[in-house]
Amino acid sequence: MKIALINHGCAKNLVDAELMLGILDKNGYEITLDENDADIVIINTCSFIHDAEKECVKSILEIAQTGKKVIVTGCLPQKHNRDLKDAIPEISAMIGTSNLKDIVRVVKEIENDGKYTSIIDESPKYIYPETVTRQQITVGASSYIKIAEGCNYECGYCIIPKLRGKYVSRPIENVVKEAKELANKGVTEIVLIAQDTSSYGIDLYGKQALPELLTELNKIENISWIRVMYAYPTQMTDELLDAIKNLDKVVKYIDIPLQHSNPQVLKSMRRPVLDYRKLIEKIRRKIPDVTIRTSLIVGYPGETEEQFEDLYSFVKDVKFDRMGAFEYSREKNTYSDTLKGHISSKIKRERKDKLMKLQQKISLENNRKYINTDLNCIVEGYTDKGTVILRSEHDAPEIDGFVYATSTKEVIPGDIESVRILKADEYDLFGIIN
Repeated sequence: MKIALINHGCAKNLVDAELMLGILDKNGYEITLDENDADIVIINTCSFIHDAEKECVKSILEIAQTGKKVIVTGCLPQKHNRDLKDAIPEISAMIGTSNLKDIVRVVKEIENDGKYTSIIDESPKYIYPETVTRQQITVGASSYIKIAEGCNYECGYCIIPKLRGKYVSRPIENVVKEAKELANKGVTEIVLIAQDTSSYGIDLYGKQALPELLTELNKIENISWIRVMYAYPTQMTDELLDAIKNLDKVVKYIDIPLQHSNPQVLKSMRRPVLDYRKLIEKIRRKIPDVTIRTSLIVGYPGETEEQFEDLYSFVKDVKFDRMGAFEYSREKNTYSDTLKGHISSKIKRERKDKLMKLQQKISLENNRKYINTDLNCIVEGYTDKGTVILRSEHDAPEIDGFVYATSTKEVIPGDIESVRILKADEYDLFGIIN
């Protein structure tokens, strides 16, 4: 019996998908990347915002119409459970966010009697299957490592703690072991992910252990770059900043989603009310060559024009190296859903466009400073015309820009090359490999 998997959502979901495939492979199932060639199709879903749900539902319906057996896993069944089955009766089975270890049992039940099966814990607690080798869907220069799952925060707009449970860290030695295995496969860059990487270890060791983890990972011989994503503002300790600054393989890149700048909006979001200007100044002072990425939400319920202008001024003053802006998405069972003053789609879109237009100018200004300098870049591949596609240490995979370069020598994906930058646009750089 052949099994295919379609993955939706974030990098954390991708790791879950690869773990499920690893479990199936370990149990002798044949994996195919072509869903048309499969008997069973697993659809691993995202439920972070409404648009993500729509995309997942469309995917489920498309596969169900082919008559294939469909197993729906991840956030969508965790959130909607029985309602999802009622809406799409063709679904053969559903597995919740903390039940991926049960994938073999579910497949066997489908094979044996074809009866509908649902394994969804009402109170999810994610336990990483440490004995499983991930069957990677994407193999390249970079690979994600999930160092923790779940979240202990209760941000007003976010459903994730209800879908993923409390924060659970993996032991340092397990993360290091996985990183070494990836390095042996030819991975050059490892990207550490969690709902909040900066809280890593607090549940296991009673203190923030990310600096210690980075120190151990830095010792792995074949790894060139270590990147940290999804840090939380209150956890940007001096010890963590010093580790990022001093460890040579840790790229000087900090992804710290701030969501807003206005104190009233932050309070309503149930986010830390801090002076984020001072925080960014502190990070830049400690790590002078740092690249800072953030994400911001516009149109949160009750956000006034003055509060949005406060956010606009903040972005204008701080000049983030990388930034994403998102329209607030209304989610049931969140605190923000109960608030008054929900904002129209038109105004949300206008605010997002205005903010991103400002960021485009800032990004172009930031990128131009690299012209006539040499940047270390990781080789990703080639364009159809033979131009080398690279990514600088200032850019995270899949969300930031690229470096396009000509070369007089052959280069191999995963290699780190020095590129002389000759031109820049808002998001990408152009140059020649030295």
